[in-house]
Amino acid sequence: MKQWYAMRVKPHKESFVLGQLQAQAVEVYFPAVRVKPVNPRSAKIRPFFPGYLFVQLDLEQEGVDAYRWLPGVYGLVTFGGVPAVVQEGLIGDLRRRLQQIEAAGGLARAGLKKGDRVQIVAGPLAGYEAIFDAQLSGEERVQVLLAFLSAQPQPVKLDATDIRKVEKRDPPT
Repeated sequence: MKQWYAMRVKPHKESFVLGQLQAQAVEVYFPAVRVKPVNPRSAKIRPFFPGYLFVQLDLEQEGVDAYRWLPGVYGLVTFGGVPAVVQEGLIGDLRRRLQQIEAAGGLARAGLKKGDRVQIVAGPLAGYEAIFDAQLSGEERVQVLLAFLSAQPQPVKLDATDIRKVEKRDPPT
């Protein structure tokens, strides 16, 4: 019976191993997200779990070490020598979550809603907190409201990678 397993691969070899497994008609899932790197020559798609792929195998037919010989592969993730099964539901949840991230415009903006508090983490305004206002039509651009030098918050346009959502804090007791 086919089940999902996590396969550990060498750093930065996920895409290569993916191609090798697909060429052998192995059901494989490579969770990745689109990013806007600072260096334009850097990868535009990055692994969500660096160093891991998910493969659907029938270990009774293929054996535990069936694909360990592939270049770039360390082997299946095991506990006590037994390959760890990844539940089908987890793979489905992961696919849905990555679709939500992609629909939100990438990892930097995933989960941001109008009114969320954000921290500016890069650029000349780094260190300030602001309120997320809108996703702009340009790729990876957002607008935040920043209370700076006046009582009225002013709209500021930034790269989405320059902000991080501030986690809700419990009020002091």
